[in-house]
Amino acid sequence: MEMRGYLLFWSVLTAFVAALSLGPSFAHVLESLPRLTRWSPALWREATVFNGQFVLFAVIGAPLDIAAILCPALLAWMLRGEPFAFRFVLVATLLYAVSLALWFGLVKPANDILATWTPGPIPEDFETVRLRWETGHMAVAATKALGFISLCFGLFGLRHG
Repeated sequence: MEMRGYLLFWSVLTAFVAALSLGPSFAHVLESLPRLTRWSPALWREATVFNGQFVLFAVIGAPLDIAAILCPALLAWMLRGEPFAFRFVLVATLLYAVSLALWFGLVKPANDILATWTPGPIPEDFETVRLRWETGHMAVAATKALGFISLCFGLFGLRHG
């Protein structure tokens, strides 16, 4: 495959992986309003902790989040001769990396607490843990959205020929 064809393939693959990584994070944002304002603590805990609703977010989402950093990193390297596209794709890479760091800094500590919860009375720290979990996912989604926008600017800035 010639270089331009390979670049086109890698550009499409990168956009696809970045979009797939953003999707579950955006789904968390869409769910958050009723989960924070209307769901009872018992319902929130039951759906979030005990019945595996988010298992595939980890099994499929985690590799996608890693790929959403590696794919644009390689694409940025491939675009190093095109300064406009390179800069935007590099920023996208960094934003997806920041989103993963945010997940580890905000969501994982809440997940670690959730993993200790058992059926029975609602834990005293419920509101704090729930708010951290929900807002952590919002921060991750916002950062990925900015990364995806930057990636799009980079791809739109590619010279064709």
